[in-house]
Amino acid sequence: LPFIAKDRYNERYRRRLLALQVGAQDYVERIDGGPYSREEYREHPERYRSVFATKIAPYTSMLVNGIYWESKYPRLMTAKDLAHIQRQRELKTRMLAIADISCDIGGSLEFMSHASTIDSPFFYVDAVNGLEHKDIEKPGVQINSIDNLPTELPFEASKHFGDSLYPYAKALALGDLKHPVLSRAIICQDGALTKQHKHLEESLASGLRVVNTRRKRVLLAGSGMVSQPLVDYLASSKDTDITIASNDLTEAKRIAYQFPNTVAAHLDVSDSAALDQLIKDSDVVVSLVPAHLHPRLADVAIRRGKHMVTASYISPEMQKLDQAARDAQVSIISEIGLDPGIDHCSAMKIIDEAKERGAKIRSFISWCGGLAAPENSNNQIGYKFSWSPRGVLTAGLNAAQFKANGQMREIPEGKLFENRFSSVPLYPGFAFEGLANRDSLQYADPYGLDLDTMDTMFRGTLRYSGYSEIMDCLLRLGLLSLDPKSHVSAASATEFLRRAIGMSKSSGDLRHFIAHRLALPTNDPLLDRLLLALEEFGMLSTDASPVTAATSLDAMSKILQNSLKLQTGERDLVCLFHEFGIENLDGSYDVQTSSLVAYGDAESGETAMARTVGIPAAIATRLLLEDAVTTRGVIRPTTKEIYEPLLKRLEGKGLVFAEHTKSGVHNSLQRRMKWT
Repeated sequence: LPFIAKDRYNERYRRRLLALQVGAQDYVERIDGGPYSREEYREHPERYRSVFATKIAPYTSMLVNGIYWESKYPRLMTAKDLAHIQRQRELKTRMLAIADISCDIGGSLEFMSHASTIDSPFFYVDAVNGLEHKDIEKPGVQINSIDNLPTELPFEASKHFGDSLYPYAKALALGDLKHPVLSRAIICQDGALTKQHKHLEESLASGLRVVNTRRKRVLLAGSGMVSQPLVDYLASSKDTDITIASNDLTEAKRIAYQFPNTVAAHLDVSDSAALDQLIKDSDVVVSLVPAHLHPRLADVAIRRGKHMVTASYISPEMQKLDQAARDAQVSIISEIGLDPGIDHCSAMKIIDEAKERGAKIRSFISWCGGLAAPENSNNQIGYKFSWSPRGVLTAGLNAAQFKANGQMREIPEGKLFENRFSSVPLYPGFAFEGLANRDSLQYADPYGLDLDTMDTMFRGTLRYSGYSEIMDCLLRLGLLSLDPKSHVSAASATEFLRRAIGMSKSSGDLRHFIAHRLALPTNDPLLDRLLLALEEFGMLSTDASPVTAATSLDAMSKILQNSLKLQTGERDLVCLFHEFGIENLDGSYDVQTSSLVAYGDAESGETAMARTVGIPAAIATRLLLEDAVTTRGVIRPTTKEIYEPLLKRLEGKGLVFAEHTKSGVHNSLQRRMKWT
C-alpha cells in the first residue's frame, strides 16, 4: 500500500480513482509487534488487533467489505472507530460509503446493524450521535447491505447459475448420493453423521438448541408522547418487525421512518375489521391509546390469542377480561409504565427480600411524580406536561383512600386538592407537596401485604409546592368539569374562561368576579397567583384561536397542552420514592428506601417520562416475545418472572434504583409528611 503511508495527493493521483484490494496482512497486526503469520492469525486471532481504522480507513472513500469473519477475530472497525473518523473535519471525504457484501450483522463492521433491502437499499450511520437514518442530507456513512443482492442479477447470469446447479439437483432427485459434490455436502445420512462431520457429535451430546428464526411482530397502537423510547428499544432487536398504528399517521410515519424494521399504519379503533387484521398479524400488542379504549383492543387480542401490554391502570372493564385471557392462554401485562409500573417492580423486590429473611412489612409509602426540572418550573403551578394533559387533570378529580398512622382515610371525588399533603420532605433540595393517588389499599393483596397488621399503606403523587392551590381554584371555578353540559365552542380561550365561570359583560372586572366566586378577599395573594396563572395559560390574551371540546376539562387540556409544554432546550424530571417500615425477626425496626430520580435530555428532547414509561413497556413486550412470562390473565408486574429481568434490563438503560436502610422508626417519612 505505497500511497497509504503518507497523506499526500500530488498531481499524479488528484484526478484518479484508486482501487486497492487489502488482505488480513494489511489490516491486522500482532499486539506484541511481531511479524504477521497467516497460520497463527487463524489459530490465535486473539494475538492480533485491527489497524484498519488508523491505517486504511482515513484514506478510503468507499469500502467494499467481503471478508469472512467470526466472533473470535478482531473487528475490522468498531462504532467507536467510525465515530473518531467522522469527528475529524479533514476526513470529511473519507468513509462515505460501504458496500457490505459479507452482510454480517454486528460483525466485522460493528455498526452494520441490519440487512437493507432491494426496495430500500441504503441507510446511513452517524456514529458520532449513535443514530441510523435514511436522509441523504444528514451526516453519516452510507451502507448498502442487501443480503439477497444476487437476485438482482440479469437473466443471463441467472440462467448460468441454473445451468450450473441443474446437474446437482438432478443427481439429488435421482438419489445419486455418491456424486462427489453431493457426498461432500451431506451432513447426516441413514440416521448418523457422515465421516467429515463426526466432529459435531460433541455438540449433539451436549444438547442442540433449536432457534426459532421467524421474525417477531409487534403492533404498537398509538404514537403519543412516550412512544419514541419504546420503539427505539424494540427496533434495536433485528429479529423484530414493528407496526405503529395511529390516528395521527404523520406522527407514526415520523417515528417509523427512523428504523428499517418499522412501518406506519392508520388506526381507527372503531373499524373492527381493520383492527382485527392488525392484531391478527402481530405477536404482541402494545396499547398506548386512551385508557378507555384498552378493553376493545384486549378483547380482540384475546380472541386472536395475542399477548398485550399497556401502561395504564387496570380498570374494572379490563379486570372483567381476566378469565377470558386465562382461558385463551394470553398474558395482558398492565400497569407497566412508571406509576403504575416500575414502582410495582421496585416495591416487590424489597417486599419479597424482606419476606425471605422472615421480616414483616409494617408500613409502605410510595411517592411518584413527573415534573418539569426545577430550572424549567417557571410558572405559577410549577408544572409542564410530559404526558397526557387530560390524564393529569382527571387524576386530580379522583377519590382516594389510604391508611396512615393506623387510621383509614377517605377523600371524596373532587376533594384531592384541598386535602393535599402540603409538605413531602423527600429531599431538602425539592419543595414537594403531594396528593393521595387513588385507592392505595387495593395494592395490599397484589403486594402480598397484610393490611390489618400494617400501620400505613399509602401511594401518592408529587407536585411542586403551590400546585394544588391553583388547581383547586380552577376546579371550583368549573374549569375542570367533566359534565357533558359544559360542552365548549368558544371563539377564544378568554371567551371560554368567561363562559365557564359564568361571567357576563355586566359582571364587572375579572378580579372582583373571581374573588367573589371563590370567596377570597380581593387582596389575597392566592388571587394574584391565580390571575398570573390564567395569563400564563393564555386565557387573558386577545388571541382569537377557537376552542372546541366536549367538556370544560377537555378544553383546559387543549389550552394547557399548548401553554405548558416543554420548550426546546428544557427538560423534565421523574422522581419515584418508596419507604418501607420493616420489623425484623429480632424485633428491631428498619426504614428501607428505594428511589429513582431521572432527568430528561434537553439536547435530544427525550423526556424522562417517555423513557420511564416507554422502556419498561418495551421490556415487558420483549419478555413476552421471548416466552419468558408464563402467568396468564390480566396481570401486573408483581411477580419475579417479570420484575427481576425488567429491573435488570432497566439498569442497562441507566435507570437504576438507589436503596438505603436506616434503623429506628424515628427515621420514618410518615412522621414528617404534613397533611392539610
